[in-house]
Amino acid sequence: MRSSFSFLLALFSAATGLADSLLTVAADRADALYAENEPVIFIIRLKPDDSRPVEDRQVGWTLAKDGGPILESGTVTLKTGMTRVTGKLDEPGFLRCTVTLTESGGNVVTAQAGAGVSPLSIRPSLPMPDDFAAFWEAKKAELARVPLNARLTAVKAPAAGVDVFDLQADCLGGAPVSGYLARPQGAARKALPAILTLHGAGVFDSRMAAAIGWAREGMLALDINAHGLPNGRPREYYAELYKGPLIDYKTRGRESRDDFYFLGMFLRAVRAIDVLVAQPEWDGRTIVVQGNSQGGAQAIAVAGIDNRVTFFGAGVPAMCDHSGMIAGRVAGWPRLVPVRSDGRPDARILETARYFDMVNFAARTRASGFFTAGFIDSTCPPTTVYAAYNALVSPKSIYNDIAAGHENTPEAVARMRQAIRDHVASRK
Repeated sequence: MRSSFSFLLALFSAATGLADSLLTVAADRADALYAENEPVIFIIRLKPDDSRPVEDRQVGWTLAKDGGPILESGTVTLKTGMTRVTGKLDEPGFLRCTVTLTESGGNVVTAQAGAGVSPLSIRPSLPMPDDFAAFWEAKKAELARVPLNARLTAVKAPAAGVDVFDLQADCLGGAPVSGYLARPQGAARKALPAILTLHGAGVFDSRMAAAIGWAREGMLALDINAHGLPNGRPREYYAELYKGPLIDYKTRGRESRDDFYFLGMFLRAVRAIDVLVAQPEWDGRTIVVQGNSQGGAQAIAVAGIDNRVTFFGAGVPAMCDHSGMIAGRVAGWPRLVPVRSDGRPDARILETARYFDMVNFAARTRASGFFTAGFIDSTCPPTTVYAAYNALVSPKSIYNDIAAGHENTPEAVARMRQAIRDHVASRK
């Protein structure tokens, strides 16, 4: 990858002081999208604060390929005003600009912005393994031989008009499916579209509120925790598990595709679909899966494994393009594949990672999909998200959360929920 950068300064002075919190940087285009080899302009601004006298400030800037190694850097002294940093990429990807301002007391203020360069042309760094489909079909067959044995125990709902149940169901690997199932009271047979909501990274209780929220919109809703843990325990119970027995779950067993921790997690999500379709209230047509970050990865994976899924929503999804280093790019969370001292990835772990990469699940599903991508997301970088998004051949859309990092902004949440509602309405 070749890069070319120039530094242009446009300084507009004013007889006022400066406010640290008003250091900003943004691409010069509202959509922050550019073509390959096209100049990408970032505008850095310091806005005045009349409460302090004028003083010179050193603003440092760096440009990097989506959070990777720094490609170019510089500093400029300015008072209040604006400066521009210009760069370009000769390949599809993302360019990130980071600016810093150091206070006299040593406090460092930082701002970031990202820009997409032909992001719809980003391709997976490695092809799908030849036996990817066979591997997952075999695992599905193993799961099907385990009786569902779903146990629904009524719990008191904190909302009127909704029935809520603690759900436990048997699965491969020892840990059950564990979550909360909710439905509108008095729902008729074959009346409700279904939704499964899935969790981001960490160790948490199942979210009753998530299931209730969708049930109040007329859905058969199931929220499961990621680890098959009992529901309703004190918060400290889950925190202690994360600090102890589950502290390394993100990389546990990564030397083998049959032992990797996420095998069980993905199969529990598939088994959750078995629970939903077994409910007499399910409409027999619509299955939605949705999650953010690690939950977004689960949503894509389930859609790629289980053809009963009709729609998935993946907010800033994790586990995309694990092998990004092969193409000189970043990899998605959890940076599963170690890179050795000679710069080469660990071959054994890389082979495992390919069977748990969202780029491959996305390529297999025929479900419609909705993604979100944060342009300054360092956890699940937008380059990795787009590698998975572009692999999807079914109807799809993506919301570019241009100023966002690894988060679910109100606008992203609203667009995700609306995409789900639109899909459900289209199936009636």
